[in-house]
Amino acid sequence: MIAKRSKAAKSSSRKLFVLDTNVLMHDPLSLFRFEEHDIFVPMMTLEELDANKKGMSEVARNARQASRLMDEIVTGAEHNMAAGIELTEPSRQMATGHLFLQTEAINGSLPASLPTAKADNQIIGVVMYLGQKHPKRPVILVTKDINMRIKARALGLEAQDYFNDKVLEDTDLLYTGTRELPPDFWDSHGKGLESWKKDSRTYYRIKGPLCPEMLVNEFVWQDGPQPLQAWVKVGSGRTAELETLTDFSHARNAVWGVTARNREQNFALNLLMNPEIDFVTLLGQAGTGKTLLTLAAALTQTLESKAFSEVIITRVTVPVGEDIGFLPGTEEEKMTPWMGALEDNLEVLNKPAESPAGTPGSHAGNYGGDWGRAATMDLIRNRIKIKSLNFMRGRTFMNKFLIIDEAQNLTPKQMKTLITRAGPGTKVVCLGNIAQIDTPYLTEGSSGLTYVVDRFKGWPHSGHVTLQRGERSRLADHAAEVL
Repeated sequence: MIAKRSKAAKSSSRKLFVLDTNVLMHDPLSLFRFEEHDIFVPMMTLEELDANKKGMSEVARNARQASRLMDEIVTGAEHNMAAGIELTEPSRQMATGHLFLQTEAINGSLPASLPTAKADNQIIGVVMYLGQKHPKRPVILVTKDINMRIKARALGLEAQDYFNDKVLEDTDLLYTGTRELPPDFWDSHGKGLESWKKDSRTYYRIKGPLCPEMLVNEFVWQDGPQPLQAWVKVGSGRTAELETLTDFSHARNAVWGVTARNREQNFALNLLMNPEIDFVTLLGQAGTGKTLLTLAAALTQTLESKAFSEVIITRVTVPVGEDIGFLPGTEEEKMTPWMGALEDNLEVLNKPAESPAGTPGSHAGNYGGDWGRAATMDLIRNRIKIKSLNFMRGRTFMNKFLIIDEAQNLTPKQMKTLITRAGPGTKVVCLGNIAQIDTPYLTEGSSGLTYVVDRFKGWPHSGHVTLQRGERSRLADHAAEVL
């Protein structure tokens, strides 16, 4: 009797999640993401999966994967359907709940205002029926459809969004890559301070309360009478090692004629120009200089120091307004309308510099007027390749400088596909603004860009900077603030 009661208590504390189709099409592995709780898949969800499985889109691929996964789980467990199929083994210990499939016709009493022919309403009917069948158990509808959640709540049912794909609940908590040191930093961390010079850089080894929090390649700075800009070379322990930066705001260190206009741009250029850093992420609103700095660093290292053989630029082709239909031409020509930002930045990088010939600022200015500039532009264009994301599978890029623009529109899965293309000697730079996501279903918390920033922090060969200040124009800065 006691065993029976404890079993009943355990099952009543377990939640029963009813999955809508869009959750499975968004993340096929969502079946294994509910830990000890049980999952119920209505027949209508299976019907909708079947209807959406055709095609080459991401959604169709996910629908097929969800169906295959369910087939694997169900195979061999047909006799146990009504009691639920254990997920412990198929999920490799990720989930310990049960999967229930709808095995009987459910005639839930829906309000007359909800037409039963609609798939969403039939799933809501299933949730109502399960709530009546298990009155002591929380029955929750999980859907990414906002209107469906509103309808369910209006009928007194519990409904939730699918949260498991979110890297962070609040993007304000996203790693910025920079840290301002407190005014008393040297007093609290200066005990037993070691300092040495190597290759014109100054190194500090410090001890103190902030050391365990400092991540490798995180930038630290302090204003005041003794300003400091450095990055952490050894961190997350009882001691930390800091290394001073190259000052890219000075004209003698100009990169393709471009100098850093603010602190964060200087941090970004230190990452972009360092051969030890293989992966860079730059976040920032419009006009903070992400593309310009990256292109300047790419051209310098491709055409001058020959560290890379060519620059490859790719981006997601998500239109902001109505689509303009099919575009003529080769892959490169089809991508050209999406690369307006590249053209704008190349114009800036190829303009005649004001400084006299022979100084670092006069890159394209001393090649013989307009003819020289046109020739330089052709040379630059020959070394920049524009590629579509659609043809990236199976490729390997060796000795390339790969720029992924508008990376906030990528899913974590697409981001993995792209970054794993990198072969020996390739540097990958992801640029984006998570406040401007155009892809349906993606949010700031679940964007692939947020995902890689969070997962790569603290790796010795990667770095991240969130650019704060817009440097485009006073009009653009004001518009970004007030509009």
